[in-house]
Amino acid sequence: MLKILIRIAISVVVVVGLVYGGILLYTKVINPPEGKLNEDDLSAIVSDSSAAPSTDTESSTAPTPTPTQDAGITGTWLATSESTVGYRVKEVLGGVDTEGVGRTNQVNGSLTIQETTLLSTVFEIDIASIKSDSSKRDSQFTGNIMDAATYPTATFRLLTPIDLGSVPSDNQNIVATAEGELTLHGVTQLVSFDVTAKIANGIIGVLGSIDITFADYGIANPSNAFVTTGDTGLLEFVLAFQKD
Repeated sequence: MLKILIRIAISVVVVVGLVYGGILLYTKVINPPEGKLNEDDLSAIVSDSSAAPSTDTESSTAPTPTPTQDAGITGTWLATSESTVGYRVKEVLGGVDTEGVGRTNQVNGSLTIQETTLLSTVFEIDIASIKSDSSKRDSQFTGNIMDAATYPTATFRLLTPIDLGSVPSDNQNIVATAEGELTLHGVTQLVSFDVTAKIANGIIGVLGSIDITFADYGIANPSNAFVTTGDTGLLEFVLAFQKD
């Protein structure tokens, strides 16, 4: 009888070890979470390759001039499809620490600049379009967590104009603090966060992230028996804007 119990105990330990090892291998090696958006992404989004392709199919021998800061930055700038917005949440999956990351390129928004002052900005995200590496996580996110059917969008609106000081030079990083209203899950909160921006090739790029406490927005913690989720997360973004 004792031998049988020992064999059962050993079998349980082996199975648990295999499951844990499999999860560890999957989350750390085979399918690790995407890295945090950073200044490399900001540089890439204002590079030549990130510019939206022309829809003009007519050939022309005359080169198309590239817009630069010399033409002035005053005006309205619209978000392009190169923009990326998403979430990052700490998870414990079967005892293994990892992160859940979801992103979308479906962003609508604009900047309004007058000489060297950013007067206003707003961007809106289509919640249902946010996708991660897990269809089960996506289903939970758009359903029980964010209730996209009731609250289909998330919105940020700048409340305090930002003084740039001077017209930025090509590829110059500009660091500022943005203060505004963030609306998630039908709840609006005042937020303040740092952003880094640069302009090149007729594109303004903006990089930043906003710390989110789920309870502040009436979002229930989605933890279950297998996955434990933190009470906070990160809304991260790198946005591209072209002059209207």
